[in-house]
Amino acid sequence: MDMKSVESKWQQRWEKSKENVFNKKNADKKYYVLEMFSYPSGAKLHIGHWYNYGPSDSYARFKKMQGFEVFQPMGFDAFGLPAENYAIKTKIHPKDSTEKNIETMEKQLKAIGAMFDWSAEVKTCDEDYYKWTQWMFLKLYENGLAYRKEAPVNWCPDCNTVLANEQVVDGCCERCNSPVVRKNLTQWFFKITDYAEELLQGLDTVDWPEKTKLMQKNWIGKSVGCEVQFECESGDKFNVFTTRCDTIFGVSYVVLAPEHPLVKKLVSDEQREAVEAYVAETAKANEIERLSSTREKTGVFIGHYAINPINGKKVPIFAADYVLYSYGTGAVMGVPAHDERDFAFAQKYNLPVTKVIENKAGETVLPFCEDGICVNSLQFDGRFGEDARNEIANYLAKQGKGQKKVNYRLRDWLVSRQRYWGAPIPVVHCPKCGIVPVPYKDLPVKLPYNVEFNPDGKSPLAKSEEFMHVKCPHCGGDAQRDPDTLDTFVCSSWYYLRYPDAHNTKMPFDPEIVNKMLPVDKYVGGAEHACMHLLYARFFTKALRDMGYLNFDEPFKSLVHQGVILGPDGNRMSKSKGNVVSPDEFVNAYGSDVFRMYLMFGFSYTEGGPWNDDGIKSVAKFLDRVERIVLKIRDMKAGKEAPYGADEKELAYAKNYAIKQITKDMENFSFNTAVARLMELVNALFKYDNNQVKNVPLLKETSKDLLLLLAPFAPHFAEELWEQCGFRYSVFDQAFPVCDESALVRDETEYAIQINSKMKTKMMLSKDMSKEDIQHAVMQSDAIRPLLEGKVVKKVIIVPDRLVNLIV
Repeated sequence: MDMKSVESKWQQRWEKSKENVFNKKNADKKYYVLEMFSYPSGAKLHIGHWYNYGPSDSYARFKKMQGFEVFQPMGFDAFGLPAENYAIKTKIHPKDSTEKNIETMEKQLKAIGAMFDWSAEVKTCDEDYYKWTQWMFLKLYENGLAYRKEAPVNWCPDCNTVLANEQVVDGCCERCNSPVVRKNLTQWFFKITDYAEELLQGLDTVDWPEKTKLMQKNWIGKSVGCEVQFECESGDKFNVFTTRCDTIFGVSYVVLAPEHPLVKKLVSDEQREAVEAYVAETAKANEIERLSSTREKTGVFIGHYAINPINGKKVPIFAADYVLYSYGTGAVMGVPAHDERDFAFAQKYNLPVTKVIENKAGETVLPFCEDGICVNSLQFDGRFGEDARNEIANYLAKQGKGQKKVNYRLRDWLVSRQRYWGAPIPVVHCPKCGIVPVPYKDLPVKLPYNVEFNPDGKSPLAKSEEFMHVKCPHCGGDAQRDPDTLDTFVCSSWYYLRYPDAHNTKMPFDPEIVNKMLPVDKYVGGAEHACMHLLYARFFTKALRDMGYLNFDEPFKSLVHQGVILGPDGNRMSKSKGNVVSPDEFVNAYGSDVFRMYLMFGFSYTEGGPWNDDGIKSVAKFLDRVERIVLKIRDMKAGKEAPYGADEKELAYAKNYAIKQITKDMENFSFNTAVARLMELVNALFKYDNNQVKNVPLLKETSKDLLLLLAPFAPHFAEELWEQCGFRYSVFDQAFPVCDESALVRDETEYAIQINSKMKTKMMLSKDMSKEDIQHAVMQSDAIRPLLEGKVVKKVIIVPDRLVNLIV
């Protein structure tokens, strides 16, 4: 079969007949399959795109044949650093290079033969999309979920932009690998922390990989404890959060973040020079470095003391870089007897180690008194563990010096970017009115074309006089636009909502349509987005729900992460390593169906692995075998039919076993084993075809079911053979085969035959045989009879349908 011409033929036919366009009339039977859309920052699809989109499309086709009205859209995440960096590298304007790359990738995606509904395509850089991204921003601002403040940020000096914490890997920019520094800037934030608890609890309701859910749980980082107030000798106060307030008797020092305002206020004249030098040195390190477990813990005494609220003891105040002002309260209490980090710090600075009494279980026991001084009228006597923590927290609350509190590691989402290629932030800064949202009727705030976008550390839009100068929507006076653009993750945090209503010009989506179509039933994409895109999309969904636009809580019911196809050397593919594999040469040589099937057969989908093309020829040969046997069976004439005997039952068993296992494997994204089942079925067909007398109706029925089973895996190939066999277009409008369980009940069972518990042979025995008949058949068999000569059988053990053990 000439696969290139066959693929071209069917792609044109599918497009003409609108085979892949979602029929909204059948929305009650919808099944929303969504692959994470791609970045058009490079010129061509790479093997990672293929591995994501090919097999997941096979799953979508499988669901369609099961009777669902499948919606599988496709679009492009076209804003952001990847596209801008590509434009800078090639000296082509981001708009021009992005649109050209999208055009190329559209052709390549269509060549896969996937059933994408291109009528619902979205491109985040188009005005009719980012208009609604800006609408989302304004809605969040209206509802108190978007705000602006000065804050220390992660700054990549090479990309010249702010990075979210999630975009910093081992202290470096995830994009260019440059060391990240800290810088104070006035930035826009989304209040994702308002949803911390719900984001945590919602993970129990979704069918996601446990590893991904655990990553989000750790990123949200819930801690239940107590916030304790320490008062300084000066009368100033600060709070610390601790999960172990029962160890408060062991506090021997407290630590403030170097940037904490009290450090500058309380430092003594004797310590001022040392503290100022330490603070300046700390500013050179980024948060990731400061929190590193391998980094040596350093600090400096500020010359001032705080009072332990539980026992009145004075403890020294240190400034130390392992505490961040932007995290928690910016202060911690040091309990060196009960914390390894605190112990190392105490040892280094010669601070006392006060051990709180512990019982045999290692739980702290609250004492009667300390150093001979009675503690709070003995009310803590003998309490330990959770009781001790509750007792301390209640006591501090009564004294007005603390309270029980839940703390989260999650911080608000920083969304400002000092780059050009992104959605402009839709606010105006007026000297008289302050921050003024752009009226909805004036959206979109268009991204100007003639802008110098090469990075220089400033927002490129700030250099555009035409863009920046505007009249205030409130007072009409001179004002300026915000020069920053939105993080590209804002665009991708709601795209799944736009797809079902992609051409709506009056609103981002019609709630009635979206509430029928969402949540996404099956979402497929990389595990690297666990703590960014997936978390942000959940936040958007919950915020829009609370605004009354959505009636569901989670955007993605079920999630699958595809693995990574590595280079032949076992490393991630990289041009610098010279191990990049292009899919084009294989698609051109074998066709997209063969390449798709090889990706599905050669790798475990969720694991991936090193590239090896040794097996692709065998997949091509397999499809050749399918073509030969199907066309041969098609041309068979009815004649003297074989009776429905053992051979026919074996073929029926092979077919129904394949149906049952392939159905199960497809649901589990176990594509490699599903393809193996197809191969087993084809082998069974060839084996039965070798019989001199055949049951032709059975062969034709099995051949037809084979094509239906094969269709999701090799869509063009199966569609062509379906037509050549004279069946009605399209194979994907047919029902996926259903297993006949009765065909899996064999008349015979395979027994393991043992002598003195040692395996000797296997035998097929009739299911209706009595134990006496089984014993007789085994002992008289050609394989066993010679082994029993001269021996006495003392006992026969028969385990029904499993084994016969002769004790001699």
